[in-house]
Amino acid sequence: MGMKCIGVDVGGTSVKIGLFEVTGTLIHKWEVPTRKEEGGKYIIEDASNSILKVLEERSISLDEVEGVGMGVPGPVMPNGYVEVCVNLGWRDMYPEREMSERLHGLPVRSGNDANVAALGEMWQGGGKGYDDIVMVTLGTGVGGGVIIDQKIVAGKHGLAGEIGHMHIRDDETEHCNCGGVGCVEQVASATGIAREARRKMAALDIPSVLREQGDNVTAKDVLDAAKAGDELACIVMEVVGRYLGLTLAHISMTTDPEVFVIGGGVSKAGPFLIDNIYKHYDKFTPISQNKSKILLATLGNDAGIYGAARLILD
Repeated sequence: MGMKCIGVDVGGTSVKIGLFEVTGTLIHKWEVPTRKEEGGKYIIEDASNSILKVLEERSISLDEVEGVGMGVPGPVMPNGYVEVCVNLGWRDMYPEREMSERLHGLPVRSGNDANVAALGEMWQGGGKGYDDIVMVTLGTGVGGGVIIDQKIVAGKHGLAGEIGHMHIRDDETEHCNCGGVGCVEQVASATGIAREARRKMAALDIPSVLREQGDNVTAKDVLDAAKAGDELACIVMEVVGRYLGLTLAHISMTTDPEVFVIGGGVSKAGPFLIDNIYKHYDKFTPISQNKSKILLATLGNDAGIYGAARLILD
């Protein structure tokens, strides 16, 4: 029997856990509910107990486990300190230390969940085979992660990879959830795409299938309509593609990764989305024809457990 490692992805609704071979093969995955009452004090306990139970059921001793990696929804300092995880109720914690104690001294390492997901995509997903990747996750918000030489770049203040809160749009007037104005998240997230569609429907007198949805229009509606050639939807996606292309160009001129990996629910639009981003990215990076590729993420919601497991193997 080969050595194993465990990946834990702590989310606001559930804690996803994966048992892996150290080679990257997923053996078993499961979830436990995230109990956020009393400042989230039960989350580590529940996850640890569940891990011990599964190992016992599978007759795997702790000696056969390299350790546990954990992704958490907030900044994690190099010493494992977590000042705050708003979605969990955590404040002033050392979650990896607590989990290690509950797992009888098993090594535990933690990182920000978006960074950890990027590590997972590099290890066994869309970025497999590359050492330097930047992942951009287009979901309800926009997240990201920077991996250089197969290691997460978290930054001195835990802010590296906060791609969604880069300022890119000067004519924006509404505020982002972060308090800024004109963030990537405001135009390129699923929420942002839907908002852009509502704005265009109000500003332009163009027939569109999107008008059937009105204020209930979703990013999926926009992408499906744009793929089908709907003029208004195409105008919306031209705006989205331009700002995403500009964002990747800025990142490219700073970190020059081998590849960008695009994930999140919006990425389900596939090559249509990638092509739409790339034409603008290409225009904004005329300095070289030898530039980063833009690829699709492949691990979906499992990226977090893969990346968490990979954390412990460094």
